[in-house]
Amino acid sequence: MKRFISITVILLLLALVCVGVVGFNLFRDGAIKQYFATMKPPATTVSTVVVKPSDWTPGVEAIGTVRAVRGVDLTVETSGIVKDILFHANQKVPVDSVLLQLDDAVERADLAAAKAQSVSDETALERAVELQRRGVGTDATLDTAQAAASASAAQVNKLQAVLDQKQLTAPFAGTVGIPKIDLGQYLSPGSAVVTLQDLDTMRVDFTVPEQQLPLLKIGQTVRLGIGGSGGGGDMPFAGAIRGIDPKIDASSRLVSVRGEVANPDGKLTPGQFVQVRVELPQEKNILSLPQTALTSSLYGDFVFVVVPAKPAEAGAAPPAKAEDQKPAADKPADDAAKPQAEAAKPAADATKSTDKAADKAAAADAGKPAAEEEKPALVLSQVFVKPGRRNDGMVEIVEGIKTGDEVVTAGQNRLFNGMSVAVDNTIDPSKSANQQAQQ
Repeated sequence: MKRFISITVILLLLALVCVGVVGFNLFRDGAIKQYFATMKPPATTVSTVVVKPSDWTPGVEAIGTVRAVRGVDLTVETSGIVKDILFHANQKVPVDSVLLQLDDAVERADLAAAKAQSVSDETALERAVELQRRGVGTDATLDTAQAAASASAAQVNKLQAVLDQKQLTAPFAGTVGIPKIDLGQYLSPGSAVVTLQDLDTMRVDFTVPEQQLPLLKIGQTVRLGIGGSGGGGDMPFAGAIRGIDPKIDASSRLVSVRGEVANPDGKLTPGQFVQVRVELPQEKNILSLPQTALTSSLYGDFVFVVVPAKPAEAGAAPPAKAEDQKPAADKPADDAAKPQAEAAKPAADATKSTDKAADKAAAADAGKPAAEEEKPALVLSQVFVKPGRRNDGMVEIVEGIKTGDEVVTAGQNRLFNGMSVAVDNTIDPSKSANQQAQQ
């Protein structure tokens, strides 16, 4: 009989232990499910900008080529052997300075002979005039002497011009390039010697579509940017439009335009590729955003607007205490275990430890600053917009947003509609890291 009672007690204890373990596991699984059901994902940090009206400077953008206002490749007019090169590469030369001297020994000799003949003919003319005055000379003799003197003078001028052609002079002040000839080299007429460029003033030639022709006028401000200087809008060179072709190219439907830009520092070089922008009259009260805020898709262009979360979305109810989270199936098991409290002590101790952990977590949450709890929750709203003109990293928004909207400017690839976010504008994604470090 005692053995039967002992076996019964042992079986009851085993049953109670099993019930306690199963109840604890059910309670733990339920608590974990409720925790994850009420847990909100952490807010994603984004940078934003507040939409407000601003001044907008529209413009006509194009690609152009720089040329010197005065630039030419110098060539020789006559043949000869190079006797002396009177310049070096990248030298600044004044107007009419001699750059090249060809061998002119023969021409100098011919000029000397022609001058001697001219002096003789002038003397003969003076004698014929004196004889004609005394009445002993004939008119025919005088006419012959006058013709001979004129021919001699013309021959002198001709040989002097031929002699001058043996020298190559600068037609204007500028900078010469690399010599294309050597001493002793024979040059034929038209042989290229060197390029001469006046770099003080440059002209830029570019084309615009025919639809933009009515926007252009002589004298409008034109700005140039060197390729790779930041395309984003760094255009340090300013000038004006000097010419607009009155004819539209029928094959390309483009109009040729020419502008002039001062180049005092010599940073522009003939033949260089540049970005051109013709500035149009300024407009006011235009809504614009950084181009990084605009996202394009197959369904259209859109932006993410940061808005306060609705009460239902602001946050779920605070997690219930551990006693409230107990499954209903555990309560009968606890009631049944009361007569055998000592036998079910391990399960009760495990439950108490869980309750203490939950109370500590609740106390830690209650200790957070009140200001942090009262901070309004923010979510994203995807808004489709109609973009307009673009300028200097900004894009005009024609419709879709209004003044005061807070728009996300970076990180759109990982965002979605209704997502919880936190705003942090300490870093401006539109500026480089070096610029922000300098600030």
